[in-house]
Amino acid sequence: MNTLFAENLRKLREAKGFSQTQLGNQLFVNHSTVARWENGTRLPDAAMIPRLAACLGVDANTLFRLAAESDESPNVIMVDDSRIILSDGLAVLEEVMPNATVTGFIWPQEAIDYAKANRVALAILDIELGTASGLELCRTLLEINPRTKVVFLTAYPDYSLEAWKTEASGFLVKPLTAENVREELKKLRYPFQAGGAEA
Repeated sequence: MNTLFAENLRKLREAKGFSQTQLGNQLFVNHSTVARWENGTRLPDAAMIPRLAACLGVDANTLFRLAAESDESPNVIMVDDSRIILSDGLAVLEEVMPNATVTGFIWPQEAIDYAKANRVALAILDIELGTASGLELCRTLLEINPRTKVVFLTAYPDYSLEAWKTEASGFLVKPLTAENVREELKKLRYPFQAGGAEA
């Protein structure tokens, strides 16, 4: 359940003196939709959040942040130009984060397009992506969503100093292992709920 968003939405609605029905009428949704948002079983979509924020008199980024922090099925991406490393890495990420939607990309532009259409909670990026740069991809992803947590993945530890200049959240050396991923998740700048049993 998305309790963080739900509890804050209820408090904001009550502070404005709205009933669920009154808020629903302003948003042109049924009061049962508002009820589901407030009981944590559903989140409003990205198009609805700015309208909701306007009705409640708050900054839309506040609601986006609450939705991101309370998302129990986060979108996780991995970008690596090696199909073998990508395939092995995705298997590790799915083991560590069983509740996440884990998606892999060979091409940086595909990852960018995905990030524009989906709220990415965690991005694991190879630093060298053929002719492209994982450092530049990191900057682009953070422009799309500053709260995306970025962890760099590389076979070359010497890159770590340059990687930290991008405001990345972490750094891993290949190959990915479940143990290393779990340890890195504990160090991330923003809280991240991996889900599943801890090893």
